[in-house]
Amino acid sequence: MSCKNRSALDVQAIPAAGRKTRRATGSRGGALALLAASAIFGAALGFAQPGVAAELGSVGDDSAVSALITYAQQTADATPNMVVAQAANPVVKPAAKPPRVKKPPAPVSEDGYAKGDPQTCLGCHSGDAHIVAFLKFSPMAVKSDPKSPMASGGCESCHGASAAHVASRMKGGDGEPGVVFKGPNASPVEARNEVCEGCHEGGMLINWQGSQMQRAGVACADCHTVHAAKDPVREKKTQPEVCFACHAEQRADSFKYSHHPIREGKVVCSDCHAPMGSAGPHLLKEFSVNETCYNCHADKRGPMLWEHQPVREDCTNCHTPHGSVEQRLMKENMGFMCSSCHSAISNSSGGAFGGGHSLLGNLQGQATYNSALGNQRLCLNCHSQVHGSNSPNGAYFLR
Repeated sequence: MSCKNRSALDVQAIPAAGRKTRRATGSRGGALALLAASAIFGAALGFAQPGVAAELGSVGDDSAVSALITYAQQTADATPNMVVAQAANPVVKPAAKPPRVKKPPAPVSEDGYAKGDPQTCLGCHSGDAHIVAFLKFSPMAVKSDPKSPMASGGCESCHGASAAHVASRMKGGDGEPGVVFKGPNASPVEARNEVCEGCHEGGMLINWQGSQMQRAGVACADCHTVHAAKDPVREKKTQPEVCFACHAEQRADSFKYSHHPIREGKVVCSDCHAPMGSAGPHLLKEFSVNETCYNCHADKRGPMLWEHQPVREDCTNCHTPHGSVEQRLMKENMGFMCSSCHSAISNSSGGAFGGGHSLLGNLQGQATYNSALGNQRLCLNCHSQVHGSNSPNGAYFLR
């Protein structure tokens, strides 16, 4: 090793005793000092030099040389072999730390309720699409409105005390909230409806208790979707599909030749029915079938100078409201429909199935041919004002 390549550390590693020895002993001392320095440098670099140590050990009892030998041995014992150590343990860069995941604060039970709601709940559920839509668009999530659930009590205002649920989920469990509205683990119907009735009282719900839906065990959440920007059952385009999920017969009727324009989006179930309870039959919005029909068919309302009694009783005597294979939502073919009341047997009025008045000029009870059936005519060809007439000459609903 040349002097140019020696580091300052190597030079400093030579003890002062060695330098004094070189000056004191002349050439022999200088040679010994160089040997001792070589041993020291080798020990500092981590290389074993047994030959140099043996030569130094044969010198004798020179105190200065002995000090150098002792120092070289101590340095060799204390300094590790850096070349061997680096080859055995290569430098490995530490792996990048994973990003920190913000966890919700630990729940503190306050009578079973989680502390920090709704922030605690949103710590886990803020990424759910239906929660995002609920927070952005639902009137139930307006925190500035003191009447909204999110302002009054957060998520637990509807889902009940859920501190145990939060604690379970933080530990990787599958605990459920206090009240579950949908799914296989849904709470009892009474518990779910009690939450909704806590805010929604009176108005449209005034007839809920004892209604057909309530007695059938239907829950509010079975029809309504709270965590949505728009509740499907309250939209004209999507409401029929919600109702048809249970009312399969009415769904089939909506595909028939003659039907109310439900699928076209012009009429929906709630235009006629009040699903949350009604004082009328069939959960109708009005007290009777006719009053419900008159909301749209006002020209049939009357009063009429000449009234057709079946029409005044019930529109469904002749019509089926959801759909029919006959025109005008008739329950059956027009000729058969009229003859169900107007027959020679029932009231001697003639009708499509015979009788004395089926043909003009025939004697009573001697008709052998029916002109209405033979010419494929309908009663309405003549009796056009079948729903009633205001004409002075309209006793037979001819005009």
